[in-house]
Amino acid sequence: MIKNLEIDSFIKLDNTIPVVDVRTPAEFTQGHIVDAYNIPLFSNEERVRVGTTYKQQGREPAILLGFDLTGSKWSGFIKQALEIAPERKIALHCWRGGMRSGAMAWALNLYGFEVFLLVGGYKKYRRWVQDQFDEKYNLLVLGGMTGSGKTLILHQLREFGQQVIDLEGLAQHHGSSYGSMDRMIQPSQEQFENELATQLYKANNDKPVWIEDESLTIGHRSIPNGLWHQMREAKLLNIKIPLTHRVDFLVQEYGQLNKDFLIECTQRIWKRLGPEQTKNAISAINEGRIADFISLVLVYYDKTYRIGLSKRLAESIYELDGNDTNAIKNAALILEHSHKMAEALPHIN
Repeated sequence: MIKNLEIDSFIKLDNTIPVVDVRTPAEFTQGHIVDAYNIPLFSNEERVRVGTTYKQQGREPAILLGFDLTGSKWSGFIKQALEIAPERKIALHCWRGGMRSGAMAWALNLYGFEVFLLVGGYKKYRRWVQDQFDEKYNLLVLGGMTGSGKTLILHQLREFGQQVIDLEGLAQHHGSSYGSMDRMIQPSQEQFENELATQLYKANNDKPVWIEDESLTIGHRSIPNGLWHQMREAKLLNIKIPLTHRVDFLVQEYGQLNKDFLIECTQRIWKRLGPEQTKNAISAINEGRIADFISLVLVYYDKTYRIGLSKRLAESIYELDGNDTNAIKNAALILEHSHKMAEALPHIN
């Protein structure tokens, strides 16, 4: 049986029903539904051939070529589907919900699968993703200068049962010039948005959603404008950690990284640091004086953060002091303070 579903129903499918994307590996890598599997009907090269045939010769020759290309693959497609969905319930889509997913749905239905087919395909899903950023969310923003351990605090808040969206985790970047940590590879902008939209959709708006104060861009990824504007207008809890503790925290985080990586990242911000500070920071890296290096670049990052903070409405900022970077203590402090804010923010539970 094949059931055609609109995007709202498709998104609400039982999470035990796996989603299979039949587009090419290249299309899938660029962006896909969160947790989807890829069973490509065509390889990247084969899709180009079919598309060229369609443009030059028309629909029917393209369909015949498609069958020629996939003729020996169908048993393999079915075996892959059985591995992914042994209960024989499966959700399918292609780019527009056209021939590729239709052909796969026909074959799997013939074999005995119950197939749920997304009307409009991945294109319709991307519209749904963009719509999520225009929804209103019950955001609470966690702020603090670089080295305050905000990400660890957010993770601890999640351990305390709070709703948390870790933007840096989704973007695979810590937000600064050094944010890739010489190991993280960022997803495409498209996939970053897909993951973010999914987390927002799952949030319970009767409770606050904690999110870290970020600039518009995280590495090479941009926070969608609708969400970004909400973050800028939301209440912000700004935790203030003494400089010495922030330096110690960052030494632990960055001290083991490759010196060449640190130097390259420092050179990228030389215009903002200034030539003298850049020279001194690079010397500190080469000489293994990581605390000195951190102290030098924090002058720039602290100044940048203060400027960003000054652009918020003063009445939306709540300051609180932390003694050190202990994430458990600071998360408990922030949670306690958020409860005290209940009168000013009556929507917080």
